[in-house]
Amino acid sequence: MKKRIFVTATNTDVGKTYTTKLLLKEFASRGLGVGVIKPIETGVKEYPLDGEALLECVKELNPKLWALDIDDVVPIAYSLPAAPFVASGGKRLDLQKILHSIEEIENQCDVLIIEGAGGLYVPIDEELMMLDLIEKLGATALLVTHCSLGCINDTLLSQKALQSRNIPHAIAFNCRDADTDFAKISEPYFVQSGMKVLKVASDIEKICDVLYNL
Repeated sequence: MKKRIFVTATNTDVGKTYTTKLLLKEFASRGLGVGVIKPIETGVKEYPLDGEALLECVKELNPKLWALDIDDVVPIAYSLPAAPFVASGGKRLDLQKILHSIEEIENQCDVLIIEGAGGLYVPIDEELMMLDLIEKLGATALLVTHCSLGCINDTLLSQKALQSRNIPHAIAFNCRDADTDFAKISEPYFVQSGMKVLKVASDIEKICDVLYNL
């Protein structure tokens, strides 16, 4: 099995796709063949927007994946912008479909980046949460968290969930232009508690180092 990195987050719209593309570019710059998959995408109207962005990015970085199409990168898609359990009408996850796509892509890469949907406790079907999918895929996790007020609570809860399953993981903070108070209102806690504060925009090399060696 190739190195699998599952990009998850404390919530939706935190920056998973943005982070995934940076990971792809950084690993590719090191001479590694990169691959990408977003197993489930919801809110798909005409085509998967996140999946299209990832497909375009990975084709530029890995010529071996020139024949990849959107159904390979997003094997399961639903039109309703909701948790997969709701968007599918309670349909059981077709895990084999996801595994088949992963196998096809991994044949042409060294590192596979897997982008999740929403956060860790997003329900996929009656039995599985996104957290369970990470575990089933045997992946290392990258938890992308925000930098606005409340990030301490959100980050620690998600970290505890990953620790409860013994999933190797790293944490990256996706600070946006509006998050000017992060250094004053949240970062001091993380620093004092011994957590290494790695920021997506400026520390992607260090983030990749940590992930690859977990």
